[in-house]
Amino acid sequence: MIEDVLTPNLRVLFCGINPGKSSAHLGFPFANPSNRFWKVIHLAGFTPEQLAPEEYQRLAESGCGITKLVDRPTVQASEVARMELKEGGNALRNKINRYQPAALAVLGKQAFTQAFSQCNVSWGRQPFNWGDTEVWVLPNPSGLNRSPLEDLVAAYRELNDALRARGR
Repeated sequence: MIEDVLTPNLRVLFCGINPGKSSAHLGFPFANPSNRFWKVIHLAGFTPEQLAPEEYQRLAESGCGITKLVDRPTVQASEVARMELKEGGNALRNKINRYQPAALAVLGKQAFTQAFSQCNVSWGRQPFNWGDTEVWVLPNPSGLNRSPLEDLVAAYRELNDALRARGR
């Protein structure tokens, strides 16, 4: 199982859906070479250099954390059942209540809507907080997501800029 990077006072906690088979095999999040997570968070300004998946524990050095909704690895996130997402959503709320990062970024709109029974979710900041934690929904950086790299970086940079504007 891939361990969370989760400590008090994080700027942002990135929450993926579940590990892909490559990540589960290697033991690192977002390990598939086609996944753009590490490049995107670097280009959006969250990390001073592009980390490799095996360096994921270093995220905390930049005030970032990482977790997932579901532990079970799959080839595609669409294989995750709605009940697994709901259970993962409950566990994630407990993590947020305990650690209170400045922001939570759930990576994937469909997973967010299913995990938290939300309707009409838009990209970006959500109109509610969980305690002191802002809730954001960002595009999944998976290679299966056809969004151009520039669009992904812009979405993630919006979160980084919002945190900086609030002194985080």
